[in-house]
Amino acid sequence: MTHPHDAQPDPADYHPRGDSRQLSDSSSPTPAELTDCLFFSPEDGRIWLNDQRMLLLHSSSFGALRREIIERLGLEQARGLFTRTGYGCGARDARLIRERWPHADAAAVFRAGTHLHTLEGMAKVQPLHFKFDADSGFYEGEFLWHHSCEADEHLAAYGIGQDPVCWTEIGYAIGFVSGLFGQMVIFREVQCRGMGHDCCRVIGKTAEQWGDVGQDLGYLNASQAVPRPDVALQPGTPPAKAATGSAPPTLIGASAAFNAASQALQRVALTPATVLISGESGVGKEMFARQLHQLSRRRDSPFVALNCAAIPDNLIEAELFGVERGAYTGATHSRPGRFERAQGGTLFLDEITCLSLPGQSKLLRALQEREIERIGGVREIKVDVRVVAATNIDLRQAVADGSFREDLFYRLNVYPIALPPLRERRDDIPLLIDAFLKRFCQDYARTPAGLTMRALKVLLRYPFPGNVRELQNLIERGLIASDDGQPIDLVHLFRNEPMPSDPYEVDGHGSLSTAALRQAASAATAAPALLETLGQQDPGFSIEGLEARLVTEALQHSAGNLAAAARLLGLSRAQFAYRLKKHQRRGQNPSVSSTA
Repeated sequence: MTHPHDAQPDPADYHPRGDSRQLSDSSSPTPAELTDCLFFSPEDGRIWLNDQRMLLLHSSSFGALRREIIERLGLEQARGLFTRTGYGCGARDARLIRERWPHADAAAVFRAGTHLHTLEGMAKVQPLHFKFDADSGFYEGEFLWHHSCEADEHLAAYGIGQDPVCWTEIGYAIGFVSGLFGQMVIFREVQCRGMGHDCCRVIGKTAEQWGDVGQDLGYLNASQAVPRPDVALQPGTPPAKAATGSAPPTLIGASAAFNAASQALQRVALTPATVLISGESGVGKEMFARQLHQLSRRRDSPFVALNCAAIPDNLIEAELFGVERGAYTGATHSRPGRFERAQGGTLFLDEITCLSLPGQSKLLRALQEREIERIGGVREIKVDVRVVAATNIDLRQAVADGSFREDLFYRLNVYPIALPPLRERRDDIPLLIDAFLKRFCQDYARTPAGLTMRALKVLLRYPFPGNVRELQNLIERGLIASDDGQPIDLVHLFRNEPMPSDPYEVDGHGSLSTAALRQAASAATAAPALLETLGQQDPGFSIEGLEARLVTEALQHSAGNLAAAARLLGLSRAQFAYRLKKHQRRGQNPSVSSTA
């Protein structure tokens, strides 16, 4: 997803080259910055690496699963399965790094894979050296893997063997480096603890440099040609902008709850059955209804929506069935109702429980007889309309309470679809954030910037009582409240509401901590008093001047190294560079020689 940096570069223009021997330890992304991407949400049973959900799994359980798969499929098929699994993990992490640090030094980006691989607990990765040039198609790297989980579990199950056994980790290395490099880079394990060596040693080269890679590719079930990274690494990515014109809005989601509702929708779409969609306010009932219409055989006919709660009882009949001229005072001309306007298509009735009992009776007759009569009319009008109803309350309870007709309930409840609230489909939140950001950046002609890590962490744990509609509003509000090209933070999202509770994150010692947000909250509380004090000490004080001074002193303290200066201020390199250039243009910051 999008993150707090400048506009992302086009992957087609990405031609990395680098050498690990020329790489500074302070170059972003650093191990500390990568560790900050890992946080825990124990209240709802989720662990996140940036916007990807992770699992904390017992190594012995992984070993048991691995052993059973080997015994059921055989060594060769099991090796392919685990290699492909690792490849997918590496490709996803490559996407994370590319999107979160789009302007980082190429060698630092490649090195980040070793830190992530270590952070995720499969092995401690020690790079010996790596060098690459995408323009000439050259890559060569050598790494040591210490404490390989896969080797440990294989040794426990089978003892020392004659072949390397770190299949998942090899797949990860291939997926990560190939995703960044833009062509297939094959890694081979030339030493392995599963073969009795002290540690595992792997070598990576391009497929062309190795020559014979048929067996390697066979485990990946892939051809030698690799799609561009933006294609290869983004299956299921939501569209870049909201649909316009006659195209229907695209439903966005990948969670199990969302997929269950989507599959139910597809199953009923081609039938003429009446559909009842239930779910809390803001879950997207009308969007699902529109998608149902687009998937049906009625897609070329009208889709007409009516919110029953928005129409007074004395007008609902006229809205549904239409009016003949002279039917009542003020009826100066005939007017078709929603049923006639939806002829041949779909009529969506939202908040169906808001219909009065007389209105429910007339709707039931229209559904049963497939004909209507306008108010003041003298003839029956045949209608061919598919009705999709929606409710945010329990209709069975409404029937029991006597506020909803039982016979109408059974007429509507032919094929029910329950839409889950957003808090039950948290895996979809990153996809929705990304889609909303792109849409509103286009609508408001803003430069894409994204969310700070702190804001993303809070949103991934926020209960969203208003569901998808509330998330959409928060993102739109955040974009409006933030400066163009700058990341959206918590203060932009939650302006009048109570600030959500702190998420758990990993501190520098590998422990769960909430200190970072508590410090931020403390700073926010102290800010008014601090500003008042500064203003009294210096009548010419301004926020812009203070920022210019901080930027200058941080750059001087770090001897002109932008990345080091950025870390001093808790900023990314791109954010720091933006502020430096801004103050240099305004003449508030002296010219300082800087290095990457």
